[in-house]
Amino acid sequence: MDDKSAIGTESEKRKRTYKNLFRPDSIVVVGASSNPLKPGGRVFKNIKDHDYKGELWAVNPTSKNIQGMPTFESIADLPHGPDLAIVAVSSKFILDTLQALADKKTGAVIILTAGFGEKDAKGKETEQEMLKIGAAADMDLIGPNCSGFLTRSYKGKFAGIIPELPGGAVDIISGSGATVDYVMEQANLRGISFGTVINLGNSIQYGVEDLLQMYDEHYSEEDARVLLIYMESVKKPDILLKHARSLIKKGCSIVGIKSGTTPAGEKAAASHTGAMASSDTAVQALFEKAGIIRVRSKIELIDTACALVACGGMLPGRRICVITDAGGPGVMMTDRLFRQGVNMARFKDSTMERLAEILPPEAAYANPIDCLPTRNAELIEQLIKVLSEEESENVDAIAVLTGNSGMSDNAPIYSAIADAMKKSPIPVLPVLSSLTTAAEKIENFRSAGNVYFHDEATLADALANISGRTRIESGLSDLAGYDRQAVKSVLEGKKGVLSPDDVDNVLKAAGFKVAPQKTVKEKADLSAACDAVGFPMAVKVVGPLHKSDVGGVKVGVADLAEAESVFDDMMKIKDAEGIMLQSMISGTEMILGANLEQGYGHLIMFGLGGIYTEVLKDVCFALAPLTEPESIEMVKGIKSFPILEGIRGSEAVDIEHAAENLQRLGMLVSDFPQIKEMDINPLKGAGEKLYAVDARIILDQ
Repeated sequence: MDDKSAIGTESEKRKRTYKNLFRPDSIVVVGASSNPLKPGGRVFKNIKDHDYKGELWAVNPTSKNIQGMPTFESIADLPHGPDLAIVAVSSKFILDTLQALADKKTGAVIILTAGFGEKDAKGKETEQEMLKIGAAADMDLIGPNCSGFLTRSYKGKFAGIIPELPGGAVDIISGSGATVDYVMEQANLRGISFGTVINLGNSIQYGVEDLLQMYDEHYSEEDARVLLIYMESVKKPDILLKHARSLIKKGCSIVGIKSGTTPAGEKAAASHTGAMASSDTAVQALFEKAGIIRVRSKIELIDTACALVACGGMLPGRRICVITDAGGPGVMMTDRLFRQGVNMARFKDSTMERLAEILPPEAAYANPIDCLPTRNAELIEQLIKVLSEEESENVDAIAVLTGNSGMSDNAPIYSAIADAMKKSPIPVLPVLSSLTTAAEKIENFRSAGNVYFHDEATLADALANISGRTRIESGLSDLAGYDRQAVKSVLEGKKGVLSPDDVDNVLKAAGFKVAPQKTVKEKADLSAACDAVGFPMAVKVVGPLHKSDVGGVKVGVADLAEAESVFDDMMKIKDAEGIMLQSMISGTEMILGANLEQGYGHLIMFGLGGIYTEVLKDVCFALAPLTEPESIEMVKGIKSFPILEGIRGSEAVDIEHAAENLQRLGMLVSDFPQIKEMDINPLKGAGEKLYAVDARIILDQ
């Protein structure tokens, strides 16, 4: 079979799988029951009571009538093989049940039953037997230990709530059933409505990445514009990256949790980059490149989803207006926004004049706007009207913070906010704080399909998550001076640590500026080499990887006599093969690095050199290859970025040229994946004159 046929076959199989899981024409619940407190009874009732249009059957050997629906004693008695089977039987019967479903030519199976790989080694062995049965019959398996699916076709979940809110603004794909249920419970109270909810349990055949691929390939106007994902492992980074980016380009915003990030310990690595890049660094870089908003808790997941729903997607900028009826909350939100790098919008003079006309004399009408506890629905309407008419191009979102002052009725105020959320050209996000004294009115607000926030600080965090993010770029620039064939010639047949001369040749072929240098292995060649490089110079030992640690670096060597003395000293260092003479370069030191992460590709690192790398670890990472905007964002992303702009009389580094060097590195390691680790430390200079002063390249063995 050729590659195209194989791809076609895989694509057709995914279409069948998607249809069976999401749009089945027939469903059987094996282990169905009339008792809604049992998993089989609950899931059967949920499907029956929520308008499933296809054939629905029950299998139960001890009952002839399950909830008034067609009931069969065995799987063999079914009229035909179902598109989808949902299994809720004891774990000891699971293999026989799957074999019977396979014999009946069932399309897909969702296994609710627990007690397998999540329990013990014997359970893992049983899971492998499940996979063998499924593979032999071309029958897809979801789970086990799964709470089920909710789709626009059927409600096949036994645990948690079945959403009743209108719409379906948010979809979920999760590797954990309990997490799905907890998120839905809490999000429902915040006004979030759900469409498709996917729980994969133990994920023995399909993981979150696989379902994300199917979701992307069948994404339509019916589907939600916000997708939440929960992952405990990333097994297919390439699929996650490709289909997350694809969905985002289609207008879907993705918010995700990747749990299990606690470091297990430092890993051994020869490069600074390798030593500093943890497995979670790779996950973070993957999420960023994919455009996924990464959050750390269920509450942050829900808050971010609420913000996306209220704003209709991502915000283009980071300029926020705050309307409050009490000074404290407004100040606290302003502080939180500032710490998150989000700006308070500055109003035009005409806006200030109009606000002064409608606000009480005691009110503050800059930003935040404090309209005082005497505010009413009419004032809220007027404020948002003024802002919408005057500041639609200057304000990215309006936060409305209101409690229950007892000085006016909150119901019409909430109604005015709900109306503004639907009509205002600027997104409106409410914080409704009085959860006790205004509980019934907030419930009415929520049940009408409106989202809201409990706290101004969490709203600030959510706005920071969704605002001013770099647009996904797919085009890679051609870089002048990058000679792929010349690099290939240098690396041909090489393994392990490259020699200084080979490193020098790779850097030159890739278009990096390299400081003039000479390698000397015999003392007799030292004088000519010194003449070629010129004094003062830096001298570095050749051989040991960590030169500074063994006293193998000497800077400011002023003449031949000193060079000869340094040669003698350095050749006494263990593993010394010679010395390298290099012109002294002045300017700011930076570090660029690459480290191959299995499954992810290369992580690119950028930071300042010296103490900033070794002690402060002020670095940032991204996945190769890099676009120009990604590279510039990396350079600007370190805390010590102001140093690159020039401080206390030092010359600034040209940011675009620093970013271009990052692009070159990303292109180099992408073109030559045999590069396992690489550091350019330092890249040094000022303005556009940035030189690779020292570098190491380690190839895969």
